[in-house]
Order: sequence, then C-alpha cells, then structure tokens
Amino acid sequence: MIGSHDILFVTLDTLRFDVAVETLAAGRTPTLRRVLPNGRWEERHSPGTFTFAAHQAFFAGFLPTPAKPGKHVRRFALKFAGSESTGSDTTVFDAPDLISGFRAAGYHSLCVGGVGFFNLQNPLGHILPGFFDEKHWRPELGVTELESTKHQVAQVEKSLAALPDDKRCFTFVNVSALHQPNRLYVPGAPEDSKVTMAAALEYVDSHLGRLFAVCTRRAPCLVLIGSDHGTAYGENGFHGHRLAHPVVTTVPWAEFELPQKWST
Repeated sequence: MIGSHDILFVTLDTLRFDVAVETLAAGRTPTLRRVLPNGRWEERHSPGTFTFAAHQAFFAGFLPTPAKPGKHVRRFALKFAGSESTGSDTTVFDAPDLISGFRAAGYHSLCVGGVGFFNLQNPLGHILPGFFDEKHWRPELGVTELESTKHQVAQVEKSLAALPDDKRCFTFVNVSALHQPNRLYVPGAPEDSKVTMAAALEYVDSHLGRLFAVCTRRAPCLVLIGSDHGTAYGENGFHGHRLAHPVVTTVPWAEFELPQKWST
C-alpha cells in the first residue's frame, strides 16, 4: 500500500479495552462498528504504560502486540540486526523512526496533537511532534476542551486540503477527549470513571466518520487506530496510569483499509 495509500494513525489516548468493548456492544459507537474488522476490537498489549513511552515505541515500529501467545510479526519495522518480530510481510525502513521512513518513501507527515506530550509549549512537548514535517497543537485540541475531537478533525481537513492530490500523507492524530478529565462528558460527574470514559468515546465516535471521509478524499487509506494505554479507576487500589496493571497494559486495536472517497 505504500505509495498508493495515505496512512491514518489514530491513538485514542487512555482508552481502556473493556470500555471500548462495552461501549461498542451497547451500540454507542456506530462509526467504529461499521469499520472495525468483523465489527470488533482486537485485544492487544501496549509497549508503554503512559503516552510518552507508548508513542516512542509506536514511532519505532513497535505497535501494540496481540494479546495471545505466539510470534507476532510486525506490520512496520526499522532495520536493525536480530529483530525476531520482522518477517516477510513486514515493511522495513532503513530509518531512525517510522515517520522518517515514510518521508523517504515520498510521504508528507502531519501530527495533530492532543494531550500534553504534544502541546509544543515546552521542550518535552516538542519531542513527539518533532518527528513530523507539520505539527499542530492549540488549547482547543487539548484535554480540557469539550469539542477537542471536532477541532482536531477540522485541522486534519485544513492540512490535507493544502496538499497536492498526488502527495501521499502519513497523518497522525492523538485524540485527547478520553484522557482525564473525561468527566466533562457527563454533566455533574464528580470524577472520571468508566462511565465518563464511555461517554467521551461516544462523543469521539460521532466525529470519526468525518475524519475517515476527510482522509480518503485524495486516496484510499490504511487506518491504524487504538489506544496507547488504559487507566485505572480504583482496581486493586490503583488509580491512573504509568503502572503495570492489566487495565493499563491491555488496549483496543484495529487495522483496516478504507477506499477512496469513503462516505458515512
């Protein structure tokens, strides 16, 4: 698909696997139900327990690993000796990161940030966006903005419209709405919980159809979508993430192709 397809990589930051599955089963994420392979999420293990660590691994080709025994060959990898997860079906880039690899293949790279590690407001907030040719972050794309996903999709639309139709693009979106404080999506909720995260996911889903349509206007699109890590809401006394609890390390994931001019 490289050269013929655009690439869309979406991290639904902090989304727990159980919340993703339960919300899908309840019919609250109809866009995802339509596009997910076999209409369901794949259970995977994240290489990181918080945003920075997970994305450093992702951008090095280490996407979440299927949560089942066996040797799991990666879709993308960087060239290095001794890799046991690189196979005949792996696209291997001789580059320091995936974004550089796609750049060498003729792709423009676009980052639409969300959570603080993408905020471009301090040296740390420049590291992950710094991989990309074009990067955007404003407070309206961040965790405290109720309509953050709407604004993120609008930025993707604006950026892609500025590219020539024959210029392929690697688009990355870090969706911030699921990250705390997701209680914003349940009026009056005193704290974040699985209930408020599900409400946030329902909101995000309402804008994903537009994102997919925007990203297929110019070419067919390979979509990678899932979570970078989960978060604990009191399980076994744990709260938050950056800890190795199963609700943090187990994430939803999906990979699928959309045809050009996909429509809702």
